[in-house]
Amino acid sequence: MRPITKQITGVGSSSPITFDTFRIPFNVGYGCSVLGTATYTVQHTFDDYNAIDFVWADARWFDNTLLTGVSTAEDGNYAFPITAMRITITSGSGTVSVTAIQA
Repeated sequence: MRPITKQITGVGSSSPITFDTFRIPFNVGYGCSVLGTATYTVQHTFDDYNAIDFVWADARWFDNTLLTGVSTAEDGNYAFPITAMRITITSGSGTVSVTAIQA
């Protein structure tokens, strides 16, 4: 899979990056960069976005416990299956970008 990048400027959430949960092994690496001033959190969901009645606005998002309320460039990984991830800016007017790649 090739890298996918999403970004958000100002308070709010990026559009999600979706993953193939059937890929074995499931490994996702990601890196976040900050331009300007922003505090952000990396979030993930286990909701099935392929379900017929699925709506992103109804997804249950969980904060990544290692990347909550950060304001600097950070990286990390998911070694367990998640269906999607996003970044949410909680304060500031800067831009945060996340690039993810699945093995």
